[in-house]
Amino acid sequence: MFCNMEGKLIIFSAPSGAGKTTIVKHLLSKFPDKLAFSISASTRQPRTNEVDGKDYYFISKEAFLHKIAHKEFVEFEEVYSGTFYGTLRSEIDRIWASGKIVIFDIDVIGGLHLKKKFGKQALAIFVQPPSLDILIHRLRSRGTDSEDKLKERIAKADKELKFSSEFDIILENDNLEDACIQAEKLVESFYTNNLVVNE
Repeated sequence: MFCNMEGKLIIFSAPSGAGKTTIVKHLLSKFPDKLAFSISASTRQPRTNEVDGKDYYFISKEAFLHKIAHKEFVEFEEVYSGTFYGTLRSEIDRIWASGKIVIFDIDVIGGLHLKKKFGKQALAIFVQPPSLDILIHRLRSRGTDSEDKLKERIAKADKELKFSSEFDIILENDNLEDACIQAEKLVESFYTNNLVVNE
């Protein structure tokens, strides 16, 4: 059982490259006393500058499957072939015990799983890129993926964009500064109970 069933969660989901990570980092710096980042577990290799226990809990596939078997995840998914991501129950408990709202930077299907599980306790926000073409341009300009991995990300993004209407809020990210301001307003409304979430 969770230690505090009255705790709140804010879920930011989007296709890779839509800007959700930048928005979440902005909100964490803006509301350090209100929000704490849910660190996901992943079986992928760390990217340059990523820190284990800060960006992700990087674990082996065997360890991940062991945790699945012992029901240690509130949600998990094989996001890419052979690569798993998941949210540990202990991570949510840790943040709620500190009296803060859990904020997620999570893929679209994982975000929907959390929304379904937590209902009115969660605010689920979909970060909408201006277009798929612009998203593809952003992914290419990162220079972090091979061509095969890039094609996989683009195909996944195309599918994920179709789920936007299943989220509580669609946050347009045509302009990052404007999107961050809108995100601040949503967070403030949610933690002051002025934003009612539909189950």
